[in-house]
Amino acid sequence: MTDAQKTAADTTLRAAGDSPPDPRPAPVPLLEPREGIPPVTATDDALAGIVAAFAAGTGPVAVDAERASGYRYGQRAYLVQLRREGAGSVLIDPVGCPDLSALGEAIGDAEWVLHAATQDLPCLRDIGMVPTRLFDTELAGRLAGFARVGLGAMVENVLGFALEKGHSAVDWSTRPLPEPWLRYAALDVELLVDLRDALEEELTQQGKLEWARQEFAAIAAAPPPPPRKDPWRRTSGMHKVRRRRQMAVVRELWTARDQVAQRRDVSPGKVLGDAAIVEAALSLPPNSHALAGLPGFGHRMGRRQLEQWQAAVDRARALPESELPQPGQPLNGPPPPRAWADKDPAAAARLSAARAAVTALAESLNLPQENLITPDTVRRLCWEPPAEPTRESVAEALSGHGARPWQIEQVAPLLTEALLTDAG
Repeated sequence: MTDAQKTAADTTLRAAGDSPPDPRPAPVPLLEPREGIPPVTATDDALAGIVAAFAAGTGPVAVDAERASGYRYGQRAYLVQLRREGAGSVLIDPVGCPDLSALGEAIGDAEWVLHAATQDLPCLRDIGMVPTRLFDTELAGRLAGFARVGLGAMVENVLGFALEKGHSAVDWSTRPLPEPWLRYAALDVELLVDLRDALEEELTQQGKLEWARQEFAAIAAAPPPPPRKDPWRRTSGMHKVRRRRQMAVVRELWTARDQVAQRRDVSPGKVLGDAAIVEAALSLPPNSHALAGLPGFGHRMGRRQLEQWQAAVDRARALPESELPQPGQPLNGPPPPRAWADKDPAAAARLSAARAAVTALAESLNLPQENLITPDTVRRLCWEPPAEPTRESVAEALSGHGARPWQIEQVAPLLTEALLTDAG
């Protein structure tokens, strides 16, 4: 019996009621590389050929990068994947080819297609690749109202193919890279342009394409973020640390750990865990013997290491009161919303009305609230509203906080009403 005859027979049986329909969904085909797995480019001569090929290619360029988060210090790229019509797919080793500025210039006028662009742009910028135009497929999915916006889910839901899984969190600094990892990496750019085209069509149908274009332009134009102030304050479990002397221990241990991690080029968490830092801060151990009894400073830690961490604790214990860190970070903006009711009840009422209005509008537009307007922008506006809230003054304030024109057009009327409701 041919496949067509089997299908016809199955249809007849189901129509007759002799066989119930199979409730299981049809299996999604696994995506295969169209040209096989490309070799890894790790020499300047090979890179020159890629630069020429991509300069001669046409259309958007799919771009992805793999880092070694959790394994190495920093967020540098350890593999860069690209694909363009006329050039095919390539894999480039930024360890062997640390300067990709020539490639960046060769595709500088093209639209770059990335998934979750803000995650990859910093490490791409470090190796000389900076786009002037981009299309972010993750952000496009959010604006289009997709519930799941991971690359695998988007490719499956939009294009009907399954991506291989299991290698996203591996140590990409490994050399040589195993073939299954390279296959996974190559597939990440295989259908990225196809996904871009499908999402552009979806956004056009929803009337949101211009919104997406404004978002993409803002990402491409954003400068590198400034260094984080007092990064030690972000130690996990920091909320348990109340006293200034304890905070000083966290600061000293965090700084010592960061120096060791940078010197060894390993993730700080592999040098000393955040939980261990907090335990030492809470206990204030007087010597390395006492330190060794704390969680995270166990029997496998050598004497030199224990003495190194105890020295950091001792430095914090010896600091004069004037040099101890102050509790909390200096606020750059409004206080936490939970404190508004006591500090400024009117502002708390404004925030409540604004949040409700934004929630309702986001639901009606089928997109996440944070993409409609950032919560921080809403808080800042409600804490320090214009002296005379009008649509014009509110729009100006929103623009000053970095809101895009499409966002202002959508939310300025309802936020103005929220501010005026309280004023009345």
